[in-house]
Amino acid sequence: MSLDEILFALLAGTSLVTAVLALLAREIVHTIMWIAILFVSLGLIYFLLEAPFLGVLQLAVYAGAVTILLLFAIMVVKKRIFSREAVTGIGITSVLLSVATALLLAGNALSLPYNAAGRTYPTPILSQSLFLDFGAWVIILGFVVLSALVGAVYLAKESRGRPIRAEGE
Repeated sequence: MSLDEILFALLAGTSLVTAVLALLAREIVHTIMWIAILFVSLGLIYFLLEAPFLGVLQLAVYAGAVTILLLFAIMVVKKRIFSREAVTGIGITSVLLSVATALLLAGNALSLPYNAAGRTYPTPILSQSLFLDFGAWVIILGFVVLSALVGAVYLAKESRGRPIRAEGE
C-alpha cells in the first residue's frame, strides 16, 4: 500500500467514526464538534484526491463558517432543546433510514462504470454547469437558507420582546 492509500484509509475511517459519533452525541455542542472534525477530514480527503479547490471550499465553508454559525446559534438561542435535560440521540428509525440510504448509495456507486485511468472533470466545465445552467437555483437555494436563518432568529425570540431564559436561570 502506498502512503496515499494509507492516508485515505485513515481519513475515511476518521470521517465514518466522527459521523457516527455526531449521531450518537447527546449534547448539541458535542455533535457540532464531531461534525467539525468530519468536515476537516473530508477537506483533507479532497486535497489527497488532488482537488484543492474543493478542499479549500470544504475547510472554509463547512469546517469554518458552518461550524461557527452553528455554535453561534447555540449561544444566541438558549432554549430547553440545548440544555442538558433535552436528551437527544438516535432511535431505531434513524438507524434504519441511515442503513437504507447507505445501501442505496452503495448500490448506485457499484453500478457506475469504473475508469481505472481516472476520470477528470475540468473546473471550467463544472463552473459553467453550476453557475450558468443552475445559477438561478443556486441563488434560490441561498435565499431559502437565508430565510431559514431569519425564521430561526424570529422563533428564538419571544413574541413580546422578552429574552428567552433557559430553565434554571
